[in-house]
Amino acid sequence: MRAFTPLIGLAALASAAILPAGLASAADNAQASVRSNPRPVMICGTDAATRRAFAREHGAAPIFVTAREALSVRASDPAWSAPRCMTVREHARYRDAATTFAAVR
Repeated sequence: MRAFTPLIGLAALASAAILPAGLASAADNAQASVRSNPRPVMICGTDAATRRAFAREHGAAPIFVTAREALSVRASDPAWSAPRCMTVREHARYRDAATTFAAVR
């Protein structure tokens, strides 16, 4: 049962963490048609098993991005062929940056 608990936690975290790169909210429905190239970012582990699973699922090795890189993606940038990965720590930085940005606006 002990090995099962982190798996459930990881699955819940992964399902909640698939997020578009950039700041998006429900109020951005008007801009949704402008965004033609969604760039999904997933929270991924850095272990070998996660890398193999990602490669099996998406056909390429995971490419990790930082919070700063995810926030700096522009609509004019080329589309990604596969989702990018982000560590749990980088996701926390991304979330904090997005919250700070929203508070400033």
